[in-house]
Amino acid sequence: MKNLLLTAALLAGFALTASAADDNDQYQLKTGDIAMTIDISRGGKILSLKHQDREVISQSRFPESFGSTFWTSPQKEWNWPPVAEFDKQPYRVDQRQGTSRLVITSPVSERLGLSVGKDFSVDEATGAFVATYSIKNEGTSARKVAPWEITRVANADGLIFFSCPADSIWPSGLMTFQPAFGASWYTTDQAPQNRKVNADAEGWLAYTAGGLLLVKAFQNLAADEPAPGEAEVQVYVNRGKTYIELESQGAYTLLQPGQQLHWTVTWHLLPAASSAPSEALMNQIAHIIH
Repeated sequence: MKNLLLTAALLAGFALTASAADDNDQYQLKTGDIAMTIDISRGGKILSLKHQDREVISQSRFPESFGSTFWTSPQKEWNWPPVAEFDKQPYRVDQRQGTSRLVITSPVSERLGLSVGKDFSVDEATGAFVATYSIKNEGTSARKVAPWEITRVANADGLIFFSCPADSIWPSGLMTFQPAFGASWYTTDQAPQNRKVNADAEGWLAYTAGGLLLVKAFQNLAADEPAPGEAEVQVYVNRGKTYIELESQGAYTLLQPGQQLHWTVTWHLLPAASSAPSEALMNQIAHIIH
């Protein structure tokens, strides 16, 4: 069973418009040559992230294999399939602030007693897309939960990297991460089985393919902050490397009735300085993160 995982550089003007497709259920944020499309009718997913005509997000037609979605963690609380109210059902539009922001809310999950909010905006100073997720306790008793973003990427021949010791990634031996330039690097490959690994990273996760670099920045967690059995960064690759997920999680948080947590992921998309592990790529990371 699958145990599945936002910001554009290049400053310019941006716009938020409703697409004519899907009866105006799709909304687009745009900055310069980069556009992000969000579909409120399909679980509020990010359906597309493009630099000009080059797509970064998976456009697969199979269920649970396209777009970028958001779940609650740990997975053991709902097992499989994903919670429909968060992953598939239509979201409500709460706010469209001028041309820079889209705020949407999921239905309440009767099973979990939780609701999910997504606040997408453009950072004018950096040209980044900012996704602030919220989880609200809609029930009558306290419960612990963590936020979890799952992004399916389009190009199977990619390079995934993040900052952590390669020998600390677990389970060991499933994917070959090479240490270099202060990060651990994985070139997607084929294997006899589907694979998923976990890591205590340093608040960012990067992927390069097709000449583009996607960097996602989020809260750096201490080793004991993720939900039980989960991790700050997770990578899933199927046996044929035709399906790849980049996943990140926030802190496992106790919510009293009516309380909510907020967790932000900032997405950067820009031309990559290299397609191989390099100091040039790490310099791009340093410029973005610091």
